[in-house]
Order: sequence, then C-alpha cells, then structure tokens
Amino acid sequence: MSSSVFVIPVVVVVAFVLATMSIRILREYERAVVFTLGRFEKVKGPGLVFLIPFIQEMVRVDLRIQVIEIPSQDVISRDNVSMKVDAVLYFNVVNPEHAIIQVQQYLPATNMLAQTTLRAVLGQHELDEMLSERKKLSTDVQAILDAQTETWGIKVSNVEIRTVELTENMVRAIAQQAEAERDRRAKVIHAEAEFQASQTLVNAAQILGSIPAAMQLRYLQTLTEIGAEQNSTVIFPMPIDIIKPFLEILDTAGKAAATNGVTRIPSAGSAPRLA
Repeated sequence: MSSSVFVIPVVVVVAFVLATMSIRILREYERAVVFTLGRFEKVKGPGLVFLIPFIQEMVRVDLRIQVIEIPSQDVISRDNVSMKVDAVLYFNVVNPEHAIIQVQQYLPATNMLAQTTLRAVLGQHELDEMLSERKKLSTDVQAILDAQTETWGIKVSNVEIRTVELTENMVRAIAQQAEAERDRRAKVIHAEAEFQASQTLVNAAQILGSIPAAMQLRYLQTLTEIGAEQNSTVIFPMPIDIIKPFLEILDTAGKAAATNGVTRIPSAGSAPRLA
C-alpha cells in the first residue's frame, strides 16, 4: 500500500514530462523542422506537433518577414569619394529545411552577406549615381542578395538604402557644383529667350518692310502712344515712306499744270505763243 502511494506520483510526473517533450504547439507563421536520430525527417506545422521523446527533436522557424538594419558601411565610389552608407534589409524564410540545414545561422549570415554586397555594388558606381539613382541601386543589391540566399531557403524581398553620409568638404563641393549648374541653366535660358526675341523682331521687321502701309500704321501708333504718355515736346523724324504718296501727288499735279500752261513748239518761222 505504501509503495503504490509513491509510484502513482512518479508515474504522473513521468507522464507529464513525456507529454511535455512530445507535444509542441506551433503558430500559423511557424514551422518545425523535425529530425529523427539526427536525420531530417520532415517539416511539420502549424498546430499540434507530436514528437517521439529522446528520438526526435525539432527546430522552430519563423516564416514572417524579418527586418535587418545594415550598419553604416565605409564605401569608396568609383570616382574615389569616401562615404558612409547604411540600409535596411527585408527578407523571410520560404524553405525551412534549407534555412536550418544549408546554413548554420541564417540570420547573421544574411546580415554579413548584405554588408559585403552593399559595399561591392556601391563601389562600382559614381557619387552622382548614388545620389540620383538610389532606388535602382537598392534594386540591384536586392537582386544579388536574393540570388545568393536562394540556396539557403531565404527570399530577400526588398533593400532600402537609407542614408549616404558625406564629409563636410564633399558636401560643400556638391553645393558649389549645384550652384554652378543652376547658373549655367539660367544663362542658357536667358540666351534662348534673347534668340527667340531677336528672331521675332526680325520676322516683324520683314513683314513691316514688305508692306509699307503696315509701317505707316505702326509709325502713327507710336506717335499716338508717345503723345498720350509724355507731356513734353518730342521731335520725331518723319519717315519718307509716309509723305512719299503726298510728294507723288504734288509731282503729278505740277506736271499736269506745266503741260496745260505752255503750248507746244510751233513749226519753223513762227514764234511761241502763250495761252
């Protein structure tokens, strides 16, 4: 009787320990890589997972997207500019078996690979490309990492280059370069405006020169504007094109008067006679 009293609690404790060792509960985003006597058996989960105590063991794998902050890296661009660059890496495990078997610890391994890849890719580009094409460079880094981590069962979904930190001297040089570029564009725009204005004036002069009446109207309009705006006396030369029609009329009238006032020269022996 006394021995059974001690046996029952021991059996209960052993059963509880065995149940604890053999039953696992996995969440929806977790998978269990199960090994039997050290050999891979299968991937189980989610939900209840039963293991044979002392025979089987499992490793939990999280399938959610994980975020790694790539620490600041010293990068030298192709045009020999020194800078510090940091980035953010987004990835998730798509093959739990490879993530556990093919690499010892996939999280630090992916982090180290991302650092070396970031330095290698950025070192192949110039500073201007890093500043203006940051999205393209991030895509290049992501593609390289995704190809290299595929054998580890890892999918790199995105890489974002956050900051490109330059020295103070380089920042001043870039500011001076940007200012010079703005001055150049302003001068080019001003020159183009001058060219367009001069071309328009040439076209207008050609039109006014081909049509005398248009020149006369423009001259009269200018006189009207000056008379309306200025109170002082303005001496303005009179173009010959305006008074030329009047001169032609006077010349025609003079010739007609001379023809009517003097008779034709008579034949020999007769004197000229005035009318």
